[in-house]
Amino acid sequence: MPVNSNKPRLSIHPAETDSLIELPLFTHGVSAGFPSPALDFMEYKIDLNKYLTRNALSTFYIRVSGHSMINAGIDDGDLLVVDRSLDPADGRIAICLIDGEFTVKRLKYTPDGLLLMPENPAYQPIAVTDQNQFVLWGLVTYVIKKII
Repeated sequence: MPVNSNKPRLSIHPAETDSLIELPLFTHGVSAGFPSPALDFMEYKIDLNKYLTRNALSTFYIRVSGHSMINAGIDDGDLLVVDRSLDPADGRIAICLIDGEFTVKRLKYTPDGLLLMPENPAYQPIAVTDQNQFVLWGLVTYVIKKII
């Protein structure tokens, strides 16, 4: 995996939960299959910081740099919502600090130890050994992506 040591791999920002910005929330879901009859109900407002945050003091937003997780729907430039209070489990996507560098990977527990699995065949799994300085920093709970 190529590493550009001059460019930060992830930028980390704490979650803002005291915002006063509430946006309209349509109470009727949108159909991703066949269209459903239009309904004009906007009964509630939503603050995305509160919606995306279960544990405000342990939640951070992290911007992705790189392409190792594209098959998990995580692309370069996406914003990840990360909760540091959740317990890790096999198959979860996590932010890890390994040997001084942050990375986002899927956790895979094996009898031989922990593997950090990329979701792109161009990248190799990272085996976590006793020789690594390793911290499982938090679990990814949401992916926010720009589509326009």
